[in-house]
Amino acid sequence: MVTINASQEVSASLDRTWEIVADIDNEPQYWHGTKTVRNISKAGNKIEREVTIAFKDSKCRQTVLLNPQKSIEIMITEGPIRGTKTVTLSPLGNLKTRIDVVWNIKLTGFLSIFTGMVKKHIAEGTEEALARIAKAVE
Repeated sequence: MVTINASQEVSASLDRTWEIVADIDNEPQYWHGTKTVRNISKAGNKIEREVTIAFKDSKCRQTVLLNPQKSIEIMITEGPIRGTKTVTLSPLGNLKTRIDVVWNIKLTGFLSIFTGMVKKHIAEGTEEALARIAKAVE
């Protein structure tokens, strides 16, 4: 199992930050490792979806749980990457919010031999996504 942690403080309210991070249909705008998102079903705060990732246009099946103004829990259940990605928001005052991202993933199949390289790529992509989100909310 590979764990990746990243954080970013943004100069925006919790409400404004939630608007951006919870708009998961526009995820490719911020998370460039995500190429496309196709929702399969929505029931309340639970979304089943198929995501095409940048690695060889691979498809991943995901279950997303939106916990309003707190977190987004993504369970990656099928594809070359399996595990979780959790995005948590913490208010730091009137116009500051911290975004924490934690990945707990396992690479499947032949991809597992590239674990170190993929971990580095996902970590860099997460930092870049957080910077894009920070720019969008400010």
